[in-house]
This record gives sequence, C-alpha cells and structure tokens, in this order.
Amino acid sequence: MTAQRVMTAKRAFDVAGGTLLLLALAPLIVGTALSVSLGGSGALLRRRTVAGLKGRPFTMLTFRTKSPLAALPLLLHVVTGRMSLVGPCPLTPTHRECAGEGRRRLSVRPGLTGPWQISGRSDLPWEERELLDLHYVDHHWLGMDLLILARTLPAVRRRRAARFA
Repeated sequence: MTAQRVMTAKRAFDVAGGTLLLLALAPLIVGTALSVSLGGSGALLRRRTVAGLKGRPFTMLTFRTKSPLAALPLLLHVVTGRMSLVGPCPLTPTHRECAGEGRRRLSVRPGLTGPWQISGRSDLPWEERELLDLHYVDHHWLGMDLLILARTLPAVRRRRAARFA
C-alpha cells in the first residue's frame, strides 16, 4: 500500500472513529463541561498552542480538570483534521523536538494517544518518549493504531488506580 493510501485510510479511520466517540461520549462531554463550569471560576477550556501536521501551529483545547476527561475536547481536533486518534505526543512549536532530526515527528498529526501513552507516559524519561514517538512516525500502520487504541483505556485505568492506591 502506498504512503498516500495509508494516510487516506488513517484519516478516514480518524474521522469515523472520532465522530463515533463524540456521539457516544456526548453525555459525558456535557457533564464534564457542566462540572468544570460549576466547579469554580475561570475558563472552561485550557488553550495551548501545539505544532500540528507539517509544523502548522494550532490551539489545542482541553477541559480545565486534572482527570483523563480533560482530553475529551481533543476529539473535535481529530474530526477536524488537526489531530489523529493515534500519533506522537503534541508539543509546542518551540519544543526542541520540533527541530533537527525530531522534525520528522511533524510529518504526521499529533495524537490523542500514542505509544508514549500506553508505555508509562510521565513515568518514562523524555528520551524514551522521544524514541517511541519517532519509532511510531517511521513505522506506523493502521494495525499498530488499533493495538495502541486497544491498550489506551487499560493504561489510563492502571495509572488512575495507582494514583489512588
């Protein structure tokens, strides 16, 4: 399969999967938005500028909460094509990994989840996260995306359970 076909299949998967997740999680998204807005003063959403495909910056939106539910607005970015369901960790455009050899991470969209998410995330040294992202960029295929997606929810649950133990 050519690189263009792989990217087209990945984009179709992102649109279909992102749309289905938005619809299925709509009540949770609304509930989280209400909870955050009623829970205190300040903005409902956090805004952070990150580097997207080909280094184009965009404003990434997340809920202002410290739970995994903060990431729910990222599904909008997946559907609109700024992000992918699976990809490298989103970084600011000025991050050192958006320059030099690390610039190849910008050849794919940043992901809602990725190898870094299922491999320990914040417990990993930065160099390991960087290697995981670059390995993904160089070797990704739809089967790898499906495997990463299947392992994401258990990884998030394990991390949350460990935090409350």
